[in-house]
Amino acid sequence: MSNQEILTVPARRGRAVRLNAGQSLKIINTHGHQVVDFWAFSTEDMSEFLSMEHLRATLTTIFPQAGHGLIGNRRRAIMDFVEDTSPGVHDTIMAACDNYRYGLLGCTEYHDNCTDNLKAAMRAIGLEAPEVPSPLNIWMNIPVAPDGATTWGEPVSKAGDYVVLKALIDVVAVMSCCPQDILPVNAGAPTEVHFQVLN
Repeated sequence: MSNQEILTVPARRGRAVRLNAGQSLKIINTHGHQVVDFWAFSTEDMSEFLSMEHLRATLTTIFPQAGHGLIGNRRRAIMDFVEDTSPGVHDTIMAACDNYRYGLLGCTEYHDNCTDNLKAAMRAIGLEAPEVPSPLNIWMNIPVAPDGATTWGEPVSKAGDYVVLKALIDVVAVMSCCPQDILPVNAGAPTEVHFQVLN
């Protein structure tokens, strides 16, 4: 994969890439309203991975932002959140959707979902995800009321907004274009996003 090449994560699908320590991943919200579920696993030992539970405890916030380390389940930063041109609304609360979730939303047949996208993206590069951690939901807007109630909002990002995440160790990074088309999290219209690996 050449530096600066612009690549695609297709709508409703996932993509996994290997990053060496020091490389960065630029994820571009091409159309402005697409959520990307994001995971990172240590290449050396995939039982170490980006963990929202540990991230929230370490950062003492549910809203990571540029300048924060992205914390793994061994309580160290495995990536840095380097840059964010969007309003900075991302989610660390919600689990990745799966076919069970869509059943609860009324689907009677299989629905594309981020859990299966993670597994398929890993298999495409010859790996198996050891588990499905809760993802960093880039651009997902989950308003939290003072009483703790959550709601499903549309992304507030705009077309061309991007984030840059830098690997601090060798990682496998996985992106899933959220296929959610029942709730408003993708403004009802899942699309592709684009990304670059930066040296």
